[in-house]
Amino acid sequence: MSSFTAFLGGKQIASGSSDDVVRAIRDSLHLHDGALLVFDDETGRVTDLDYRAVAQQGAGRPRLGVKAREVTLLPRHWEWLSGQPGGASAALRRLVDAERSKGQSEHQRRDAVYRFMQAACGDMPGYEEALRALYAARREDFLAAINPWPADMVRYIARLLTGSSDEPGAEPGA
Repeated sequence: MSSFTAFLGGKQIASGSSDDVVRAIRDSLHLHDGALLVFDDETGRVTDLDYRAVAQQGAGRPRLGVKAREVTLLPRHWEWLSGQPGGASAALRRLVDAERSKGQSEHQRRDAVYRFMQAACGDMPGYEEALRALYAARREDFLAAINPWPADMVRYIARLLTGSSDEPGAEPGA
């Protein structure tokens, strides 16, 4: 399940599923002033959430979010997929889920941190030094460079770096 984190300035105001974050933003936005940024916790990318979906939800069966898209495979691949339990779509979903369960690579986690920093931290002191240390894998230098930044941002960077889904409040660099 995808998770998201919303920041207003340097303060984290919500984290969780898209519905949870949308509700938190909707319920508290009038209390805040400033630029709101929502990040995908897996990729670190700024993302837009559909605020209409939460307003329209009601009783009944939840939407599954299934999207039909085209996949191009060789005949031997289609043959193998057709022999799998549940058919091609179920087999592909199982393969994707199995790979996703392995977690992100170090490279993917570092790129997620870069994308977050690029969108939210560009005007922070030591930004360039932090980026150089991040990509040179100089962990101590990186942590020292981001230490003066707002605590919520440092905690979020630590979450992205470790690939953990710990609740906010976990110590950075753990």
